[in-house]
Amino acid sequence: MRVILQKVKKASVTAGDYYQSIGNGYCLFVGIGVNTSEEDLKVVAKKIANTRIFEDEAGKMNLSIHDVGGSILSISQFTLYANVKKGNRPSFTDAKPPIIAQKMYEQFNEILKSYDLEVYPGAFGEMMDISLINDGPVTISFESVEGKIQ
Repeated sequence: MRVILQKVKKASVTAGDYYQSIGNGYCLFVGIGVNTSEEDLKVVAKKIANTRIFEDEAGKMNLSIHDVGGSILSISQFTLYANVKKGNRPSFTDAKPPIIAQKMYEQFNEILKSYDLEVYPGAFGEMMDISLINDGPVTISFESVEGKIQ
């Protein structure tokens, strides 16, 4: 599993009539790989829920998303598993098939919610327009293999 977290001042996603937006919080780009397990979902969600990257009164990154009352916009992003080793056209064979990936993506969002987080999903499998204002900028990559953060 791979997740790119961007700390944002605001973010939104549009896909046709579908629209979600958040203010202060995280925009997550979530990749489910062929070897992603339920344990990977759990360890990454726990790590994200507890990550402290918001500034405290001294300007130090010391506060979690809970501490600042932030929310999460979670976007499914199979292209995080693009393989570009051969040729000029990426291969996506390392991404979990869509029907299984969607279930795992939804499960991941539910696990995040179990940490008392407000989580708003993107439109799985759809072309989406995503807008965000990165705060910092702060962008962090999370990866779990066999239930262990890499």
